[in-house]
This record gives sequence, C-alpha cells and structure tokens, in this order.
Amino acid sequence: MLQEIVEGKWIASFVRVFTLNGIGQDTPVAIVAESQSRPVLIKLAELACYQLGADFATITLPTPPINTPVPVRSTGASEAIQHKHYVIEALKRVEVVVDLTVEGLLHAEELAEIQSEGARLLVICNEHPEILERCEPTAELGSKVMAGIKMLHKAQTMRVTSEAGTDLTIDVRAAPCGGTPGFSTRSAGVSHWPGGLCLCFPGENTVNGTIVMNTGDMNLTFKAYLRDPITLTVDNDFVTDIAGDNLDAELFRSYLAAWNDPGAYGFSHVGWGMNPAARWEALAMYDKRDLQATEFRAFAGNFLFSTGSNPYAKRFTPSHYDLPMRHCTISLDDQVVVENGVLQGELA
Repeated sequence: MLQEIVEGKWIASFVRVFTLNGIGQDTPVAIVAESQSRPVLIKLAELACYQLGADFATITLPTPPINTPVPVRSTGASEAIQHKHYVIEALKRVEVVVDLTVEGLLHAEELAEIQSEGARLLVICNEHPEILERCEPTAELGSKVMAGIKMLHKAQTMRVTSEAGTDLTIDVRAAPCGGTPGFSTRSAGVSHWPGGLCLCFPGENTVNGTIVMNTGDMNLTFKAYLRDPITLTVDNDFVTDIAGDNLDAELFRSYLAAWNDPGAYGFSHVGWGMNPAARWEALAMYDKRDLQATEFRAFAGNFLFSTGSNPYAKRFTPSHYDLPMRHCTISLDDQVVVENGVLQGELA
C-alpha cells in the first residue's frame, strides 16, 4: 500500500508545477482545503509555497454534511465554501487560489465571484502524490493543448465515431472552449493537475446520436473499467435510452435515476485527452482510496464526455459522470484530430 507522507521528490514536483502557474517570490496565494482533504497534499502545497517564497495562507473548511441521495465523486463542484462571504472575500484578494478541496472548485457556484478580480485557480485533484508526480504537466504539453483549443474554437461540428458503433454529432459553434495543460498564468485562469484536456461545453440542443461505451472504457464516477458494453441514445443533449443487459448498464441507469432530476441526463462537456503521461491501464494499479481518477480524463487520445451540469446550457445538477472512451475517431469539420484513439498532426 502506498504511504501518504511528505517526500522530497513530491515537494520538488509541486515546486515545478507552482512555478509553471506563476507562483514565486511574494506571490499572494491562498491554499483552500477541507477537513476531508488529503493532509499530505496540504503539507506539500505549503512546503512548495514556502520554498518559492510565496506570501501564502491556508484556509481549511469543514467538509459539509451529505445532502445527496447517492455518493458523489469527481464532480468538480465542491460545496465546502457554503457561500461564506468572508471566505470568498479572502480568496478574491490573492493572485492564486490553490484548491485542495475534495471535489474541487472547478464547477463550484462561488467560483465566478472568487475570480471576479482576476484570481487564478489551480485545482490539485484529490489524488495520491504518486499519481500527480507521474502526470506532472510540462511546458511542451501547454503548447499542444493550446493548439487543440484553437482548433475547437474555429470548428463548427465535432463528430465522434468508433468501430463499436458510436456515431455522435455535436454543434460546437459558439460553444465555450477550454481545457488545460495543468497550468495557467493569465488573469482569472483555471488549471487542474492532472491536466491535459481540450474540451467545450455544447449549447442547448446541439448533441445528437449514439454512444457505444465498450468493454474497457471507463466510468470515472465509479472508478471502474466497463466489463460489458452500454449503448446510449442522445437526443438534443439528453441521454434518452440506456441499453445493455448487464451490471454496468444497470448501475448507470440506477445512479442517474436516483437523482430524480432530468438535468442528470444532460450533456455537460465533450473533448479529448492530451497527456501522454496519463495511462489508461493505471486504474488497475491503485486501490480506490488512492485516487480520484482524474488522470483518466486526460490520457492521450481518449474521447471524454460528461453528463451533469452545463452552465452554458442553463442546466445545473449535483449529478456528474466523467466517461472517457478509447478507440474513437474525433473530427472537427473535415479535420481528424484523433483517429482510432491516437492523436493526429500537431497534437501528437
């Protein structure tokens, strides 16, 4: 079993990533965590800030009571801040917020206000430090992710196909595009580690077709490989049918139904992974308590789609699935950016 202790190599990794995120001498930094955060990550963040000479403080909030019908994992929508005005004001006044909350502030309701004066957000996902070490972002990854985001910005249509039977069409015109290599230095920038994603949030009535999740694809909410295929029918952004006479399909149906919320069936974001250090097979090497499974959103050449909140389509729900798939071909208009799970051209 891996130990969660401070290692010199992990301090060095945090220092490198913090440097890429523009943290240095006298940079105002707030580390925000909660009572259920990994203590080793808090300590590594503090030691890295100290070594870099940053002007930092740590805010640790109580993990809030459970208010959902089923367990919640990897939503990116932490509720730890609980709209506390004094916490939001403190986070607004720094240059960088290092986010160590369990679920992360990426989709938190308070994020827009926290960043209203330009604070950058660095989400360090709730992973064992060894996973963060393996998936450490690089400057080279940054240029490739930016190239992919530019392609998304220019595109009108994304089409995703696979030999398993996936055939999905997404109108990406005017869809907010993003992604991160794991670092950002722009005002109000957002990054997360592990990183390496190009994605967009489709608008209303823009996603249609069929998705066939095959054996070996991933359900990150459950931190599991699929054992059997699941076929999803998507009509104007919503999953309208979940077909499959197997346990994976039954779990998928049951979890979504438990929310009693139509928004749980809507699409959140779509995109592809870019990080060559993130490995599909790594899930077989860790106990579930070791990981949040965010590495698998980023493994190079995967097609990632998510259900749940999409603020740009005016849909909000605490339900969330992240679902990376292998062996898909992704086209932006007439340009193939991923072929059978392999990045193409300048993205490779």
